[in-house]
Order: sequence, then C-alpha cells, then structure tokens
Amino acid sequence: MADNQVTLTGNLTDDPELRFTPNGVAVANFRLAVDQRVWDTDGWKDGEPSYFRVNVWRDQAEYVSRSLRKGARCVVAGRLKSRSWETPEGQRRSAVEVDADEVGMSLRFAAVVPAPAEAAAAEPAPEPAPAKAGGNGPRRGRQPAKAAAGSDEVPF
Repeated sequence: MADNQVTLTGNLTDDPELRFTPNGVAVANFRLAVDQRVWDTDGWKDGEPSYFRVNVWRDQAEYVSRSLRKGARCVVAGRLKSRSWETPEGQRRSAVEVDADEVGMSLRFAAVVPAPAEAAAAEPAPEPAPAKAGGNGPRRGRQPAKAAAGSDEVPF
C-alpha cells in the first residue's frame, strides 16, 4: 500500500485545541486554510480556499498548542486520512483530515515569535553529536562546495 504524503502551507483558522485520550496521549487539532494564487487577465488573484482538519499527536501536540495561534502561517507535512460518519438525522458525512508528522511555522511573510521563556527554559536543547570523520555528519562550520559552472550537479 502506497503512503499518501502531503505538504500544506496555510493559516490556522482557530487556536489549536489540546486534548488527551483516555490513555493520557496528547492530541491537538486545528483547521488550516490553504489558499491558491491564480493568474487572471488582471494579475494574481486569491482562489478558493481549502480547509483541512489537522491532527497532531503526543509531544508535538503539546508544542503546537503552546506555539501556534489563530492566523499563524504554518507548514504541515503528513498523511491524508478519510473518515465518514452518520449524523443523528441519518445523513452520511465524510471528511478528509491530515495526520501530521511535522508542523512548523512559515517565515515567508513574517518573522516567527519565539516561544515563551518559561517553556524554553523547561526543555534544554540537546547537545549535537560529534561528526564522524569522513562521514555525512552535520555541515556546521563548513562552507558548501561550489558546483562547476554550467553543471547540473548538486554540490552536496
């Protein structure tokens, strides 16, 4: 069975809602509005928005609920999931949701506001692992290799 990966960039339509399952697993839900820009004879115009419900699980759910707010622009990478149900009136309903693997703030139109200081102080950043000699370790402190002029080769 093929995996159905999607990457969406849009704006939150409301604050993330953080809840916990009966087993104590954190889950955050929010809706993401994704607009298309369309070229018209008069120039670029906003197309019809699409709305996606996004589900974020475990530690990432708690990070998202502390970091994102209504109107924030973010990038979501995850898997599409379809579900259907019947209303009490007997109508069949269905929805397409995204189970997020990654959620990050987009810096395209604005700077990101850092997380509150108390949250950052509570979770110290992990120490980077030392790079192995000759391996594909972190590129920190190294200049990128320059590609030959006219070459289509990627320098890394």
